Amino acid sequence: MKATAVAPSNIAFIKYWGKKDEILRLPENGSISMNLSDMITMTTVEFNSSFGEDSIVINDTKEENEKNRAIKHLDRIRKLAKITDCAHVITKTNFPRGTGLSSSASGFAALTVAGLNAAGLTLSEKDVSILARQGSGSACRSIPNGITEWLDGNTSDTSYAVSLYPSDYWDLCDVVAVVSVGKKDVASSEGMKLASHSPFFSFRLLHMKEKITACKKLLLEKNFQKLGELIESEALELHSIMLTSTPSLIYWTPGTLRIMKLCKIWRKEGIPVYFTINTGQDIHLICEKPTVETVKKKLTDIEEVKTVIVNSSAPGAHLVTSHLF
Repeated sequence: MKATAVAPSNIAFIKYWGKKDEILRLPENGSISMNLSDMITMTTVEFNSSFGEDSIVINDTKEENEKNRAIKHLDRIRKLAKITDCAHVITKTNFPRGTGLSSSASGFAALTVAGLNAAGLTLSEKDVSILARQGSGSACRSIPNGITEWLDGNTSDTSYAVSLYPSDYWDLCDVVAVVSVGKKDVASSEGMKLASHSPFFSFRLLHMKEKITACKKLLLEKNFQKLGELIESEALELHSIMLTSTPSLIYWTPGTLRIMKLCKIWRKEGIPVYFTINTGQDIHLICEKPTVETVKKKLTDIEEVKTVIVNSSAPGAHLVTSHLF
């Protein structure tokens, strides 16, 4: 059986860092994110008894099978479906991988939805989100629609994402400035293991529920200024944990820092825009739709910016009819 799915990347407004359980990928705290319309992964999965081995091809490059996370995820699907067939998987992304743009979130969300369908399984959205989380934590947020919350559960059954608002709720946009296409030095999964080394980490966790409540209130009110201030402050707090871990994690490049500083200048010029950064060097500028073209023009004039990607809020992972092979 064969199936193809498309899944968005997502940008976290309130982020998670650190895990309660490494195997189940249970986060230390809940989070809130928005699915991104123009940063997507398309994945085709086929299970067939005639295949001699699993095959994973990402952007035309065959992946090594040994210790491959995608194959481990296929094993989870095979176990649920009670099948032993090998699989062929082809994946295409339209944005850089490994630079902190949550390519693993869209990748494992697409793999989960396509893999389940190819295996003949139909699960609830909650169970699909739980399964996607086990492949890559933030993949669970790319399953539901629009703006989502990853619930802070202490067990596998209570740690999943739900939709707070559909993709057409608010004209929030995320203008991404890609400042480097090179992969980051330390993968997020490895960096998170250092979270507890920071002297500020326990303080962060102490206030996370309060911060999530505040974010949800601002989303309900559509209070862009206060939401932007919260998003920007949250990104800086997250990176303060990374900077003070042992060893320290410094994901920013000169281009990242330049845009962070310029963003503050642009606000003084009357442009309502706020930055956030994931675990990488590329930077997300959050604004409302009427401001997008102004922000895009500002970014294209910056030497360090390689590419600009404009995103609105998007639906979650879903099946499509056309296949990649």
